[in-house]
Amino acid sequence: MAESAAREPKQPERQEQPDRAEPFDPRRFVAQLPNRPGVYRMIGAGDVLLYVGKARDLKKRVGSYFNKGTHSPRIAHMIERIERVEYTVTGSEAEALLLENNLIKTAAPRYNILFRDDKSYPYLKVSGHRYPRIAYYRGAVDRRNRYFGPFPNAWAVKESIQVLQKVFRLRTCEDTVFANRSRPCLLYQIERCSGPCVGLVSDDDYAADVSAALRFLGGDHQQVLAEIEARMLAAAEELRFEEAAALRDRMSALSRVLHQQAMETGGDTDADIVATVVRGGRVCVNLAMVRGGRHLGDKAFFPVRGAGESDDAELGDGLAEVIEAFVVQHYDEAFVPPVLIVDGPKPDAAVLEFLQQRAGRQVSWIRQPQGQRRKWLDMAIENAGLALARALAEEGSQKARTRALAQLLGLDDGGDLGALRIECFDISHTMGEATQASCVVYQDHAMRPSEYRRFNIGGIEPGDDYAAMRQVLRRRYEALAAMDDEAGPDRPGDPQANRPDQVAAGDEGASPTATALTRTAGGSGKAARLPDVVLIDGGKGQVEVARQVFAELGLDIGVLVGVAKGEGRRVGLETLIFADERTPVAPGRESAALMLVAQIRDEAHRFAITGMRSRRAKTHQHSRLEEIPGVGPKRRQRLLARFGGLRGIMAASVEDLASVEGVSRGLAEEIYRRLH
Repeated sequence: MAESAAREPKQPERQEQPDRAEPFDPRRFVAQLPNRPGVYRMIGAGDVLLYVGKARDLKKRVGSYFNKGTHSPRIAHMIERIERVEYTVTGSEAEALLLENNLIKTAAPRYNILFRDDKSYPYLKVSGHRYPRIAYYRGAVDRRNRYFGPFPNAWAVKESIQVLQKVFRLRTCEDTVFANRSRPCLLYQIERCSGPCVGLVSDDDYAADVSAALRFLGGDHQQVLAEIEARMLAAAEELRFEEAAALRDRMSALSRVLHQQAMETGGDTDADIVATVVRGGRVCVNLAMVRGGRHLGDKAFFPVRGAGESDDAELGDGLAEVIEAFVVQHYDEAFVPPVLIVDGPKPDAAVLEFLQQRAGRQVSWIRQPQGQRRKWLDMAIENAGLALARALAEEGSQKARTRALAQLLGLDDGGDLGALRIECFDISHTMGEATQASCVVYQDHAMRPSEYRRFNIGGIEPGDDYAAMRQVLRRRYEALAAMDDEAGPDRPGDPQANRPDQVAAGDEGASPTATALTRTAGGSGKAARLPDVVLIDGGKGQVEVARQVFAELGLDIGVLVGVAKGEGRRVGLETLIFADERTPVAPGRESAALMLVAQIRDEAHRFAITGMRSRRAKTHQHSRLEEIPGVGPKRRQRLLARFGGLRGIMAASVEDLASVEGVSRGLAEEIYRRLH
């Protein structure tokens, strides 16, 4: 299968794989390698991808693994498992870096350092409307609007929006609401909007406020303050005292914001600060963002592979690898500022070339900052230490809960319980409508949101939770049962037999036919195994349905555990019910095992109910229009296109509705009456 890297000037040369019939001879293989830049891949048993690396000289770099010498415990552990090596020649080391990054992100090799962030960064959007709107935004940017950011978190965006509302009084309402207002909203009354929707501010004045806000976001704080002050003095001289007082209040509010922002520089600096802290066998990379001279906050990142399983000495020695992995993976998609302040060693030339290609300009990598920048770095290091301390405390508590549950269920063999996998199911609906089932996953002492699945349930009586549970369990595990039939029974008593690396099946909206469950870590394609525990949110009835499904599929019913609510449905009084006729267990309020069960069950409930509400909202959005006589598919489409959705239609007046092609005055009155 051919592999390529994004933004590569040419396709890299993929070398033929060695003959698998021949045993791997490292010395002979290294002797045949070219002295050219490229990417190498260490492959283990079962075609599992162990490690991906880049090299300026493939022969020297790959050969260093097999020469006599001292390797870190992580690398030595990997070398013992290598069964063959593949490589791809590239035109330069920078191209190799791009290809390496793509392979790490898509295949997640076991021994590479991988940072994972499930969410895109938020932006502050200023729309391209005649009266621009400010809004919180996530997603792809376009040229129709102005975007400021990215911000490290939602709080930083919302704080900036509050400042713009308070100082510049820019609108935040949707365009459909703005277009259909006949009187100003509450935000005008509390002086957070200047009321452009009903002409309470002139076009020129609103445009001036927008311009000042844009310059403020760009870091031109002092000039904006000076302009507001000049307008205030001019209004006072012309005896327009009310206007002067309003401008005075704006200037005071802006001054307070800048005073509270302890790290305000008065310039227009855009910079990122990257600080690392190693402690307790873990590493934390803290990213702080400065935009327009304002410090916007920071965000902590923890490797989910590779560096998260080493001792402090090894992590300290490999700090350059950790920082390089973070920088390349983070800035492959994120905005690259002109200045990077990094607490770490000097980067490879390929990393700097990569950053400059992504930014389209020169990027400064500062390792020994002075003055204000030194303060930024010191604060980032301090915050990294605090975040790591919190993570270690939470991890210790979570591990204790995992062990307590394993002991309660007889699954604790004294070893590492990180491989213990729990899947939990819940059913959610509203009076039988929009039934959805959720499956959440707990492994490595944490919830795994990327492996969650929702199932749309259909073909059952509304409100029949037993039938819904039967359907979701079949859809989740039917393919697994078929794989087990083909592979033959597992060895009895094998503690590793039921511990998959990762399961992917039954996506939302999937058909009732079984979906293949595959082990995705390393891309081996090896069949997954049954989870160690399957939690069912329900009592004896739900557990009996699950037992019947597992018995029909030939799966082990011993993994099924029901969570029955206690007296008065009070938290802490739950009872664990088993499908294999073991005596029910009531762990008690103070049980660490029950705390973990409650955490997983509540997450399954949250995931199910949010999906159900979303599905129900989509159904209602269309059904309310479909129920109106005379509103067919074409008229419905025109109304939704004109007003941007059901909310916009509800905000429209009768006259606005009648202006839509094909909608008469009488029909517009009927639509308005039905929706209000």
